[in-house]
Amino acid sequence: MSALFSLAGKAALITGATRGIGLAIAREYGRAGARLVISSENAEDCARVVNTLTEEGIDVMAVPADLCDAHAVHALAHRALEHLGRLDVLVCNAGVAPHMGPLGSASDADWELTFTVNLRSALWLTAALLPVMAEHGGGSVVLMASIASVRGNKGLGLYGLSKAGLAQLARNLAVEWGPANIRVNAISPGVIHTDFARPLTDNPEVMQRRLALTPLRRVGRPEEVAALALLLAAPGGAFISGQNLIVDGGTTIGDGN
Repeated sequence: MSALFSLAGKAALITGATRGIGLAIAREYGRAGARLVISSENAEDCARVVNTLTEEGIDVMAVPADLCDAHAVHALAHRALEHLGRLDVLVCNAGVAPHMGPLGSASDADWELTFTVNLRSALWLTAALLPVMAEHGGGSVVLMASIASVRGNKGLGLYGLSKAGLAQLARNLAVEWGPANIRVNAISPGVIHTDFARPLTDNPEVMQRRLALTPLRRVGRPEEVAALALLLAAPGGAFISGQNLIVDGGTTIGDGN
């Protein structure tokens, strides 16, 4: 492996890491040599993924946590540091989309859940962990946004608002923590083959329209997002900070031809 893409000797915490994009990132980070703490709200899923990745030779531990609970998030940060001894990479990948439809039809509970899991939990984790990261010479933060953060959306407006906030959080933290050699970036995937995207990918009519607007004419794969997350964490990405990098097969720049 090229040293540009090596995470040997590095320690990483990844939320939402038991399936889809988060699991793909955990696997690629582990293969690149990082020691991992993974998290999701489901303890059984965490245990299953730890067993799977351990069998693949990856050094991994799980800390289940409900990201709606500030105390649980701070406990996750504490236990990750306790286990790893340091933190070089933080990936905030967990996300929810409880509301579909016009913004005006979203309930207060929808707003609270969406913004707490998608945005506030990332703020809680970075506030807890970036000072420690700075003490050890710096590191990298990857915040998982969405192409819903860069354009209007009839069905996922509330989700898009939270993800736009996450992209802005990346820019703000990049400015605040850059002098401490901490890089912060967001990734905005398009439609990726995951359970999260199944309401779209399982609907042939919706997919026909979407793919017609996507120059590459296909849906993405989790590992294609994970590869970018690896670059952002590795030495090869050491001069990239404050960006919202789009991985969508060209959907957001397509003209439908």
